[in-house]
Amino acid sequence: MCGICGFVGKSDRSKLAAMTAALRHRGPDDEAFFVSDQACLGARRLAIVDVDHGRQPMTSEDGSIVVVFNGEIYNADALRRQLQARGHRFSTRCDTEVIPHLYEECGDGFAQVLNGQFAIAVWEVRNRRLLLTRDRIGIKPLFFGQRHGRFFFGSELKSILAGLGEPPPISLEAFYHYLSFKCVPAPLTIYEGLSAVRPAEQVVFHDGRVTRRSYWSFDGAVTEAMDEREAVDRLDAALARSVKRRMIADVPVGAMLSGGLDSSLIVSYAAELSDRPLQTFTLGFTDDFANKRAEIEAARKVARLFGTEHHEHFTTHEELLAGLPGALRAFDEPFAGVMSPYFLNRLVRQHVKVCLSGDGADELFGSYLAHRLAQPVRQVLSRGADAVRRAPHLLAPFEKEVERVIAVAHRQDWAWRASLLVFSDQEKRELLNPDYPAFATFSTAAMVRSTFARCRTNDVQNRQQEYDCRTLLPDLVLNFNDRLSMAHSIETRVPFLDHELTEYAFALPGRMKIRDGCCKWLLKQVGRRRLPDEIVDRPKEGFVMPINAWQRSAFRQAIEQTLTPKRLARHGFFRPQRVQNLVREYYAGETDLQYKVWALYCFQTWYEGAVDGYGADESAVVRHDALDMTPVRHNPASDVRVETRLEQANAAVTP
Repeated sequence: MCGICGFVGKSDRSKLAAMTAALRHRGPDDEAFFVSDQACLGARRLAIVDVDHGRQPMTSEDGSIVVVFNGEIYNADALRRQLQARGHRFSTRCDTEVIPHLYEECGDGFAQVLNGQFAIAVWEVRNRRLLLTRDRIGIKPLFFGQRHGRFFFGSELKSILAGLGEPPPISLEAFYHYLSFKCVPAPLTIYEGLSAVRPAEQVVFHDGRVTRRSYWSFDGAVTEAMDEREAVDRLDAALARSVKRRMIADVPVGAMLSGGLDSSLIVSYAAELSDRPLQTFTLGFTDDFANKRAEIEAARKVARLFGTEHHEHFTTHEELLAGLPGALRAFDEPFAGVMSPYFLNRLVRQHVKVCLSGDGADELFGSYLAHRLAQPVRQVLSRGADAVRRAPHLLAPFEKEVERVIAVAHRQDWAWRASLLVFSDQEKRELLNPDYPAFATFSTAAMVRSTFARCRTNDVQNRQQEYDCRTLLPDLVLNFNDRLSMAHSIETRVPFLDHELTEYAFALPGRMKIRDGCCKWLLKQVGRRRLPDEIVDRPKEGFVMPINAWQRSAFRQAIEQTLTPKRLARHGFFRPQRVQNLVREYYAGETDLQYKVWALYCFQTWYEGAVDGYGADESAVVRHDALDMTPVRHNPASDVRVETRLEQANAAVTP
C-alpha cells in the first residue's frame, strides 16, 4: 500500500519531494524516488507484504519499465509463479514487483489479469510513455492534470497541488454537481484542469497527448433461471474466497464491526481464517440514541460469538465538530457524506495496519431507497396499475404508498432517480448567484440520464444498482472508505468488491436481491448459515453518525455562524438570502432540509479550510490525536461494558 505521485516533463527533484511528502500519511514507513530528465516518480510506502524488501519505485530487469503502485494485488503469488516459468527473475515477495514483469508480457492489457485494489503508474523509459490504471470498481483513487508544461499525477489531489505550488481555480461545474451528490462526481474534481481517473480506466500520456479508455465494465447479462439454493452456495463460497484473499498480509489484519449483516458476515469468515483472535472495531456515541445502543450490543454479541478481540470508540458531537475540518482536508474536495471512519480509524491505527470493511454490500445486493422502489416499480410495469391497486401487498414495503409507486413507475428510471438528489437543478437555479452565468449551463439530471444510458442491464433492480456502482459507490462510499482510513495510515480492504464476486452479483436477477420488501434477500440466506437471526434481521445502521439530531441541537450555532452572508461572500457562489431562508426553515422544523443544510455547511467549512490552510482547526485535531485515546479492551467471554477514556479528549476539543 502506497501513496504514489509524479510528473512527466522537466526534472525537478525538489518538486517531486514536495509531492511525495504530501502523501506521507498514505505511507509513513518509507519513501523513494525515480528521477530522470523526462519523468519523476515518487512513492510513500505502508509496509504490509514483504515488509523489509518492498521499496518502490520498482523496475523491470533491464530498467526500461518503472512502476509505482498503490494497493494490493491478491493473486500476485500465482502471477509470480507464471512469470518465473517464463524466465522472469524476482528479488522480493512484494506484489509491486509483479507489475513491471507482467507489463513486459501483456502491455496495457496487464490489468485484465489482476485481482485486487490498485492505482498504478507505469513509465516506459524508451518510449517516454506514461500509463495510469485504476482498479475495476474504483477502490483506490488516482488523479492527474496537465499544467505548466508538465503532466502530473497523484493518489490524492493534495500531492498534485504541492507540485503545482498553488491551487487552480475552483471548477464551477464540479461545485454545482457536489450540491446534488454530496461529493464531486468523477472524472471531475473541484479544481479546474485536474481530473480523476475513472474506475476501470487507463489514461495514457504520450507525445503531449492524453487518451483515456475503459478496460472492464459490468456485463449486464442476468441468469434468470438460477437455482436459489445453488445461488446461496455460490455466494457463500465467493465471499469465503474473497475474504481469504484479503487476509494476505505480513502484519495483523482487523475488521470493522457495526453489528449489522454486512460487517458481521465479513467477521465470521475472517475469524475462521485468522491464526490469532481477530481484532474488531466498533464506533459508538456518548449521546443517548436507542438505535445506536442497540448497534453496540449487536457488535458485542458478534464479537463474543467469534471470539474476537473487540475494541470500541465512543465519539461525541464535540469531536465531530472539532474534527470536521481535518476530515474534509482528507478529501481535498467538498464532501457531505459519511465522516465516522475518520474517528474510528484513530482507534484502529493503535492496533492494526489493515482492516476489513463491509462496504459494497448495499450496492451489490440492494438496500437504498432507489433499490427498494425498483421491485414495486417492476410490479406496476408488469401487472398494471389496476392490479397493484387491488393487491397492494405486491408493492412491499410501499403497500401504503400505492399511488406514489404508480406515479414513479410511469417516469423514466433516470428521471425518478434524479428526483432523489439533495438539490435538484431547479433548486440550485434559485440558490446560486446569477452573476455566475456558467451555472445555468449545467444539468445534474442530464448527468444522471447519461449514466443510466450506459447501464447495460435491462433488469429494473440491477439498473438502479449498476447506476450506484458507477457513481455513488466510487465517488462517495469508496471515497470516504479510502481517504478517512489513509488519513490515519490504515489500509481498508473491501471483500464484497472482489471483481469476481461483483460480476457474480450482477448476474443475479433483481428478485433475488430484494424480495417482498426484504432487502439483501440472497445475502441474508448466506447470513442465516453463519449468524443469529437477530443479527441478520437487524435494521440497517452502519457507522452513520446521528447528524440530523446534532444539526438541530449541538451544531446549530456553528452552522448559523458559518453560513452568514459575510462568510458566504468570500466566494460569492450563493444568493445569501436564499441560504439564510433555507437555514431558518430548517430550524423552524423542516427536517427534510437536513441534507441540504449539511451540504452547504460542509462546503463552506471545506472552502475556508482550503483557502486558509486549515491552520487553527487542524492544530485542534492534532492536539486531540495526541491525547491518550487508548480503549479499555473488551473480553468477548464476558459482558463487561467497554468504555473509551474520552474525558481528556472531550475537554480539549470542546469549542
